[in-house]
Amino acid sequence: MTDYRTVRGGPAVHLRTTDRSAVPPRYPTVGELTARAGALAAAYPGRATVRRIGSSRGGEPLTLLTVGGGGGRDVLVVAGPHANEPVGGATALRIAEHLVSRECDDGPGAATWHLLLCLDPDGARRNERWLNGPMTFDHHFRRMFRPNFYEQPEWLHARSEAELLPETRALIDLQDEVRPFLQCSLHGVDVGGSFVQLTRDLPGIARPLARSAAQLGIPVELSPFDAFFWPSPGTGVFDMPPPSRRDQFAVALSSSHASTWYHPYAYGTVTAIVEAPMWAADEIADASPHPDPRGAMAQASRTTERDAAFLAETAERVRSRIPAHGMPLLLTVDEFLRSCPSLVDEWRPESFGAFPGGLGGFNRAQVLALTIAARRLVLRTAGMLYQAVEACGPGARDVRERLDRFLTARCAAFEERCRPRWIPVEDQVEHQFRVVCAAFELAAGGAHSDGTAAVPA
Repeated sequence: MTDYRTVRGGPAVHLRTTDRSAVPPRYPTVGELTARAGALAAAYPGRATVRRIGSSRGGEPLTLLTVGGGGGRDVLVVAGPHANEPVGGATALRIAEHLVSRECDDGPGAATWHLLLCLDPDGARRNERWLNGPMTFDHHFRRMFRPNFYEQPEWLHARSEAELLPETRALIDLQDEVRPFLQCSLHGVDVGGSFVQLTRDLPGIARPLARSAAQLGIPVELSPFDAFFWPSPGTGVFDMPPPSRRDQFAVALSSSHASTWYHPYAYGTVTAIVEAPMWAADEIADASPHPDPRGAMAQASRTTERDAAFLAETAERVRSRIPAHGMPLLLTVDEFLRSCPSLVDEWRPESFGAFPGGLGGFNRAQVLALTIAARRLVLRTAGMLYQAVEACGPGARDVRERLDRFLTARCAAFEERCRPRWIPVEDQVEHQFRVVCAAFELAAGGAHSDGTAAVPA
């Protein structure tokens, strides 16, 4: 598969940022995040501190880097809420390295920044196999790991306090401790564009989002799968609807209100979920009418149904042979296979009758967003099943070879459909950094009249 590189273009952006030399050319590992945070605290003992706020299920430390101490306001940045989205840790370090370079902590932009370097270090370590590239679909999906929904610490789905994951418990305790006026959750969508989801209004955020994205060659998503039903006050910005309104497709187990995004809402916190893509798909920003949305969604439904049947049959052939260390992979595979009938039904053209204008009014961005969601689920599932089969040893060679061919074909088809461009890690980080800075300025009441945003003092 082609190793796509970003194509720069668009107008210049005049965000007031500092030098980017500290941004690494690749994603840092969990160990590197912790080491760099410790080195930063040692180099700036009066400005930065590191502490352990808890432990993961696997015993990994949950490391908090705190910078600043002025203004009487607190900002919480949560990196690595999803195990397969490593950009946030690098962005958190980018923020910290900028903050310690400032000469003072007072003034209208002053605040204490609490940077949780990785919410799911156990899952993140399982993704370190693909971090050094090559950055291709084929390499990525064969090595990525994303835990099943009930093992993701971002969600508050437990029925009781005792059932909370330790990572979740540590995060909500931290939220209760610092009561941030702004919380930023850092995400890295694999394919698509950038967008921001909000728990409260943040007027003006669309402009700096668009400016940064244009400079760095990153498309801004018009209708991301995660926010398909949400009101949009500006391009790429989505306000979470109240609990009484439809929040997600039925296939999505998550609910925005049952999340750590909303836990600090009672404190007046605005939470911004900031997405920066690994691969850009330019059509995700195309508002022109799709020539055949009914045909496209019918094909997506049929293809997903066919691929799920193949994966279900393959999983049954090896289920009894998968060793214990492969079971987390199988749990996620089974979760997809259980939800697939709902997804297939929702993707059928007749299911879109409730949309304003019906399916016939869908634009290219909407159709591509749903197509990406369907193909992403298939490839993630196939990739994790492939890893589980690898763990079975030589006795599962025939199954592994069938899955190998399936993955090769589906990655090629996905590439052909969405025409991905790899966004260099330093550009992913810089974009996310700028959007966080803009959110800070707007939440603090410090937006500039020209729509640019100053980085925090």
